[in-house]
Amino acid sequence: MKPLLREALTRDRVRLKKDLGGRIRKGEAGICEWLSALNQSFPNWDIYISPQLTDSEYGAGSALREICGRSNVTYKDELHLATSMRSFRAENVSLLVKQILDIDIENARNTLRSLADKYPIVLSRNLTSAKHWLRSKARGSERYGIVVSSRAERLRPHAIDVKSPMDPVHWFLDGKEDVRSSFYLEDVATEFHVQGLELDWTCVTWDADFRYSSNDWAHWSFIGDRWNHVRKSERQMYLKNAYRVLLTRARQGMVIVVPAGDALDATRNSEFYDPTYRYLQSLGFQEI
Repeated sequence: MKPLLREALTRDRVRLKKDLGGRIRKGEAGICEWLSALNQSFPNWDIYISPQLTDSEYGAGSALREICGRSNVTYKDELHLATSMRSFRAENVSLLVKQILDIDIENARNTLRSLADKYPIVLSRNLTSAKHWLRSKARGSERYGIVVSSRAERLRPHAIDVKSPMDPVHWFLDGKEDVRSSFYLEDVATEFHVQGLELDWTCVTWDADFRYSSNDWAHWSFIGDRWNHVRKSERQMYLKNAYRVLLTRARQGMVIVVPAGDALDATRNSEFYDPTYRYLQSLGFQEI
């Protein structure tokens, strides 16, 4: 896609997302809620869906069970987008991210090897090194930026504050000379800002809200002065999908940063971060 056309499309999509504002954030309930709404409010509609929605990735199981008895529901394989349209380089990135999040280790290793020559993904514990890597990779007008979970509240020691107001129009569209732009690598975007939008290169900075632990993921929320377990399965799914969004925003490549933690800070204990880093390291990501 030509850069000017892509910028124009991005501008329209960013402005739409900004206009929707809080409604996007409050209504982010996924495919399950779409199906439930169709079932409850539009019983006479014909519904055409992909049979792939049964996959746990989509979290649509309960809603699918609700509509399975309807005679006007048709499953069509053609409705599943098996290949990413985001970039010719990113054909298998969504698959890799799914395998990472599903802890499908061997398949993730194989997929990563298949991407190595055309879609670089590197791993770091140092945000400054990650920023240098981004700047070294981008060419011409290629856009880069830092993306984080909206629950990443203990990245503030790294000058990342998810509570700080950020204007997505400036972040996505302004040039390298503007401190509000993604290029400046100061303001960050969360999954709510970037869902449905892309950059050429991203830095995904991973906090302790979503931690690898004993061959599974642990889900946490920082409230007040401490981390608290997220126990509701629905909220756990949203957190997992937040990282799915963050890890699939780059057209050409990304760097994943998992901070080292701080032994003097009980809210950033290295035990919160080290297992996640070791897990990603075990998959074969190049370290910088």
